[in-house]
Amino acid sequence: MTEHRLTKLFEHNNWANEQIISACEALSVEQLDAAPASATLGSIRDTLLHLVAAQQNYLRLLTQPLEQRLRERLPEPPFDQLKQQAQNSGEALLALVQDEAGLAAKGRIQTRDQHLVEPWVVLLQVINHATEHREQVKSMLSALGITPPEIDGWDFGEAVGALVPFGI
Repeated sequence: MTEHRLTKLFEHNNWANEQIISACEALSVEQLDAAPASATLGSIRDTLLHLVAAQQNYLRLLTQPLEQRLRERLPEPPFDQLKQQAQNSGEALLALVQDEAGLAAKGRIQTRDQHLVEPWVVLLQVINHATEHREQVKSMLSALGITPPEIDGWDFGEAVGALVPFGI
């Protein structure tokens, strides 16, 4: 069976989210809430909360009718539940991309701001949005003198055994 490439992108996204959140769990309250020493807006805590809340909202956009999304606003997750919330919404997004036929059958989705959007655009935004914010957090960690986790595609490939030294 052919490997589903989109699945790998979302597996990486989930893994990278877990790695960056785990790296930040050991930070002090002061470090989590420090004003960034870079062009980034918001603290590490704010950025990670935003990343996870947005991922949950992208999932809702793909799975719930507009009326329900307008009625029910998700509360921002507490920081100590961030990893679990990211994992839950990440796994649900992964299940969606694995059901390519079901996703394609959805057609265009109505947004709250009166647009119609193809599901693939939302999926692209999930990946881009998370990548941008993980990089912001990595920058803020570096500014605090903390070595950020290595979470790019090469690192994920190595972590899952898809990148191995030649001859092994």
